[in-house]
Amino acid sequence: MQGLLLINKPGGITSFSAVSAVKRAAHEKRVGHTGTLDPMATGVLPIFVGRATALSSLVLAADKKYIAEIKLGVITDTCDITGEVLEERDVSVTQNNVEDILEKFKGKISQIPPMYSALKKDGVRLYDLARQGKTVEIEPREIEVFDLTVVKPLDENNCFTVACHVSKGTYIRSLARDIGEALATGATLTALNRVNTAGFDISECVDLSELNEDNISQFLLNEEIAVKHLRALSVTKNQAVRFCNGGQLAFERLNVENFAENELFRIKYKNQFLGIGVADCENQQVAIKCIINYPEVS
Repeated sequence: MQGLLLINKPGGITSFSAVSAVKRAAHEKRVGHTGTLDPMATGVLPIFVGRATALSSLVLAADKKYIAEIKLGVITDTCDITGEVLEERDVSVTQNNVEDILEKFKGKISQIPPMYSALKKDGVRLYDLARQGKTVEIEPREIEVFDLTVVKPLDENNCFTVACHVSKGTYIRSLARDIGEALATGATLTALNRVNTAGFDISECVDLSELNEDNISQFLLNEEIAVKHLRALSVTKNQAVRFCNGGQLAFERLNVENFAENELFRIKYKNQFLGIGVADCENQQVAIKCIINYPEVS
């Protein structure tokens, strides 16, 4: 079994648990997701099955969109409502204050990931260190917030909801924490729904609870749609065989212009997607990044 599943992950389970459920239904060991969602979070979780798992890293770099509820006046150790409350503060801000602050978080900003995250420090997961009561210095990273818009205004419980469009590597929990600090109230994330990633919308997803071994193939999509943003490079039968046997393809024999160094291509033989090639301008050739399918040649 091979392809792409678009899962609507429920709250209360890890992304790893969602992958395990797909493994059982598909009877396939090679299954991988394309970007972790915290247990409390819901929404779009693309999962590759079979040889298609080789494409996972290409989807990880995609922009993402979320709907996030933020509660002012509460600070937790995890930066979300599942954590231990460290401090509670009075809240005396208005909706206008909130919207003014949100404007300052748009564009390219520096963000420090939360201590409770899967990032590693000296080979150890940060959340493992946090559970041991240890804290370490975490390097800030540059992210980009393309849009940050209020969709539900501040209510009597000091909660408001925003739609976020962000670059890869953005932690919405950290964003909530930093918005709270900017308002001098503190804040924590109380709900998170990923509604779009890599161009896949939540409306295209199937609920994990609906999947089973009898129907999973009905929801399996062609893995090529995950990399449809890459230029297609059509090859001959001989080139297809050469590529899938580990050989490089010379620029001069390909019907493509303006190669960019390290540009990725969808390699196609007729209508069949074979895999991903990468441009090597120094050697004037396209090398293999991954093979997904072998050519159907007679």
